[in-house]
Amino acid sequence: MTRPIIVTGTDTGVGKTVFAAALAGALGAIYWKPIQAGLQEETDRQAVLRLSGLSEERVLPEAYRLKTPASPHFAAEIDGVAIDPDALILPTTNRPLVVEGAGGLLVPLTREVAYIDVIGRWRAPVALCARTTLGTINHSLLSIEALRSRGVPLLGIVFIGDENAESERIIADMGHARRLGRLPHLTPLTGDVLRAAFALHFNIGDFLEDSAG
Repeated sequence: MTRPIIVTGTDTGVGKTVFAAALAGALGAIYWKPIQAGLQEETDRQAVLRLSGLSEERVLPEAYRLKTPASPHFAAEIDGVAIDPDALILPTTNRPLVVEGAGGLLVPLTREVAYIDVIGRWRAPVALCARTTLGTINHSLLSIEALRSRGVPLLGIVFIGDENAESERIIADMGHARRLGRLPHLTPLTGDVLRAAFALHFNIGDFLEDSAG
């Protein structure tokens, strides 16, 4: 399989980088985060290198590296960078490709274009990362609706956090979406611990199928 999988979230800070690292490592994939906003702390690319077990050549450099930790459109304006959404083209690879978005689906890349507009052009299946805490039902169902309104295939929902069986159930049922699994909070968060948690809580076959709804 060489198809891309887009990893996005219902919000920022939901844990999609950790999941993307686990998924990319499990698939032996190539990882790409097109836009990184904020360089003061460990970047998402650096975190994936640390956690995934992938070699550096399989963790692609970002298309845009923005110093300011803010929404990409605003960070780019502050940094004096012009983001060209049309230039964000999925790389051709001979391995599975895991692409991580920035923030949530409607995060603006420019004052006219949101991330979901680019994802809609890619037409690749999306793994949607959602918290298990209060508020996740609304955020998740809105995100599912936004994806479907643009014809973006949804691979399924990845829950992150402590178990919340009812929230997970109602999101999957009302969203008519597959529950891919739940990644618990991990302490310590190391590559070995993450790999073991992914193997325990997810079925790698779910990410190799051709079907997405």
